[in-house]
Amino acid sequence: MDVIGIGALNVDRLYFVSSIARGGEEVSVYSETVAPGGSAANTIVALSRLGLRTGFVGMIGTDEDSKLVLEDLKKEKVDTKGLKRLKGATGKILGFVDKTGERALYAYPGVNDKLSIDKGDLEYIKEAGFVHLSSFVGEKSYRAQKGIIKKVQKISFSPGALYARKGLEELVQFIENCHVMFINREEIELLTGSEYKIGAKELLELGVEIVAVTLGEDGCFVMTKGGSHLIPAYKTKVVDTTGAGDAFAAGFLYGLMKERDIKSCGNLGNYLASRCISKKGARAGLPYRLERNGCR
Repeated sequence: MDVIGIGALNVDRLYFVSSIARGGEEVSVYSETVAPGGSAANTIVALSRLGLRTGFVGMIGTDEDSKLVLEDLKKEKVDTKGLKRLKGATGKILGFVDKTGERALYAYPGVNDKLSIDKGDLEYIKEAGFVHLSSFVGEKSYRAQKGIIKKVQKISFSPGALYARKGLEELVQFIENCHVMFINREEIELLTGSEYKIGAKELLELGVEIVAVTLGEDGCFVMTKGGSHLIPAYKTKVVDTTGAGDAFAAGFLYGLMKERDIKSCGNLGNYLASRCISKKGARAGLPYRLERNGCR
């Protein structure tokens, strides 16, 4: 395997609204989408579409949503032997997206919070060139991830706001064993208490080899011990920002797997993110190949 993901598996129910309601407000919904999601899963699907060999370790339930998640991963040619089925509900995301593409998300973890990683899972994970981790709501699944991070080769890590809130002291074992960390501007400030350039330097000092900070319309900032790059975004009409960071991670990892330089990796990440946000949902805009003239 080139990359194996470990993270939550969800079904995203996204409602598109004129504005995101505040307490006591009533806002009409003008369209909706239902599709499989989950941060690491979105990244793995994007990588599979680009031709890498991918797999996933995660939990699905016994409800109808589990069929949608499983069938979609198989359709996308993601190896599913690391999936476990447990009686209960598959994870769900309820999201509201306004006309600027910004969103509010509500997570119901379901069986995601019961992830365990046994000896067989670990042998499977060890096959991968990269293991890509994203956040869980529950503590058991978090501990399961924490238990394998010193036992695999290269880790890429998307902590998201859920893990960023845990703070540096709690995440230090992840950080010091991480090859590349994907984090947005708000998350790195939440995690380190510093603005993103200083925060990136702090993460490098803790052991990360590459820190990639996504900056929305400002592109991305990538830092290694050898230097840093501020890489501009691709211009595109923003429809929905759901999954933008996951798409960025996929583009960046694809570049690393193809032995591209760091600046090129950041550019590939920006390109996939621009494709993602041009469509509704986390996966609809993801390309099946990198167009010769579409990517700088």
